Amino acid sequence: MPVRLRITLLFSLFAFFILGIVCGGIYFFSYESRLTAIKNRLTNRAITTARLLSQQEIFDKEVVRRIDSLTTISLQNKIVQAYDYQNKRIYDYRDVPGDSLRLTKEILDNARVNGISYFVRGKKEGIAYHYTDNNTRIVVVTAAEDVDGNRNLSTLLKILLAALLVGIIFVLVSGYIFSRRLLLPLKKISEDAAEISAQSLTRRIKTGSSKDEWFQLAYTLNQLLDRLQESFELQRRFISNASHELSTPLTAISSQLQVSLQREREASEYKKVMQSIFQDVQNMSKLTQTLLEFAKASGDKGGLEINLVRIDEIILNLPAEVAKQNQNFIVNLQFEDLPEEEEQLLVFGNETLLLTAIKNIVANACKYSKDHVARVTLTVQESALQIAIEDNGDGIPEDQMNSIFQPFYRIDENKNTAGFGLGLSLADRIIKLHKGKILVRSQTGVGTVFIITLPSARSLNAV
Repeated sequence: MPVRLRITLLFSLFAFFILGIVCGGIYFFSYESRLTAIKNRLTNRAITTARLLSQQEIFDKEVVRRIDSLTTISLQNKIVQAYDYQNKRIYDYRDVPGDSLRLTKEILDNARVNGISYFVRGKKEGIAYHYTDNNTRIVVVTAAEDVDGNRNLSTLLKILLAALLVGIIFVLVSGYIFSRRLLLPLKKISEDAAEISAQSLTRRIKTGSSKDEWFQLAYTLNQLLDRLQESFELQRRFISNASHELSTPLTAISSQLQVSLQREREASEYKKVMQSIFQDVQNMSKLTQTLLEFAKASGDKGGLEINLVRIDEIILNLPAEVAKQNQNFIVNLQFEDLPEEEEQLLVFGNETLLLTAIKNIVANACKYSKDHVARVTLTVQESALQIAIEDNGDGIPEDQMNSIFQPFYRIDENKNTAGFGLGLSLADRIIKLHKGKILVRSQTGVGTVFIITLPSARSLNAV
């Protein structure tokens, strides 16, 4: 069922419920008002007749009948009867000769017990009233048809039903129009979104000027499109750079093989060519391995093997790991106020990826330090573990600080240095995958400090 129709029906049902309560309330109170009015009129008539009958020395029964016949109480087919304490009828009056009123002993007894009793006989409504004074103890019964009251009540019911029907039709029409106007911005958002594709990601959805929920929806979708555009751009640059990095050694290998096969050469020359090709193949192997690690770090956390990892043990492995890359690289470790409790040094993560991320930053620090020395400091905070990696290199220019974590990006001064420009990007993705962050502070000519912050396992358990 379309949303527009659902909104209309829900709105109409809600309005029908409210109108039904209002109309039902009006009818109920009108009915109660009519019932109270007829009871009062019948009771007053009964009291008047009882008082007249109690003064027999002044008013005999014929006089009382004449008074009853002349009294108008806006009721039709009136009957007035009086009974003594033995339930013997002592007085009787009828507007219509031959009209009858069937009474039971229970009605009379109930009147004597409660003082007054209301009853209904056919179209007539009646009151049995127990009257007592020093000389008289009788039950006066007054009954009549409330033709005007019932007719007015019936007319009111018809008017209320007609008003309810007209109201529902009006609510349905207005609800349909209201839902159309309500969903019009959503339709425009849908139309704008349908025109956006991978080839037109620069387009954005019109948000409008009113700061309502539709504005918030359009704004959120535009933010999503911004992230998609950024991801597509990063992917495009990544594929372009990766293709370039892979094609360069392949081209070199192909060229060397082509030149070496053009004529017969001595064994030493072939050996020289093979050594050059072997070096290119090693570079390609390193690049391929790095790209595989990059793809793994770009996945979601659910696909990784997550365990409790001691971060100090990873840091203790850094000197040996970095030395494998270059024997001249030196890593100085410093631990500030390590706690005695082991759980304060634990993080949730993948040990291999965390070692790769920290090792890449440390290796970069050693590579670009003037003395090839990197200083690594571990600090335990209340809910996080902080690793500071410091070098004494030339620093990173401020205008290039925001780009250093992009894949294959290398600052201008380091483009001639060996490497692919994937180390920092890979480290950034791994740390973010572990709900951490990397902060960079650099000063040209002095050095750079990378600060890695990882949430402790204890803080995540507390959440």
